[in-house]
Amino acid sequence: MPQVRVIQPISEQAKKLRVAAYARVSSDSADQLNSFATQVAYYTDFIQSKDEWEFAGLYADEAVSGTTVDKRDDFQRLLADCRAGKIDRILVKSISRFARNTLDCLKHTRMLKEHNVDVYFEEQGIHSIQPGAEFYITIYGSIAQSESENISANVRWGKAQSAKEGNVPFHYKRFLGYRRGSDGKPEIDPEQAVVVKR
Repeated sequence: MPQVRVIQPISEQAKKLRVAAYARVSSDSADQLNSFATQVAYYTDFIQSKDEWEFAGLYADEAVSGTTVDKRDDFQRLLADCRAGKIDRILVKSISRFARNTLDCLKHTRMLKEHNVDVYFEEQGIHSIQPGAEFYITIYGSIAQSESENISANVRWGKAQSAKEGNVPFHYKRFLGYRRGSDGKPEIDPEQAVVVKR
């Protein structure tokens, strides 16, 4: 009688973990864009260096706010791919890179947990699927949100103070008929003045 050999299916442990990364910077300043490029390069190399991981993509938004997720196209694409079962873990530099709004942060980590997706916040050393992680995410998320609100308040205050002193920014590119004069103040642009007069 011939011998039958049963081949067992590959266990879940033997499967490679599909890992993606998310990077974000909130302004288009040179320092921020340099940070953005560094994050992208670091996570791409880091994920691909792990034999037990499969690179599931890099999602990145530049020059967008972290206080709302609606305008972050790659973040939305990341969530859609997680819901579609394409990703097992997301690496992100910190909670503030993921979201600066505590409710958004909790809402999305909970949704991802329901789809068995772990978010690893590298700076805080937190895996979102670990017991008790939500408590720490709430604390760090609140700090990030407060920091963001303070920055916004400081910027608004600075602009208001500058305006009181008569230093109001003049957007020459969007203002027809004027250009920056040699003294730094607006002067009539003769070529554009023709259009304005007409």
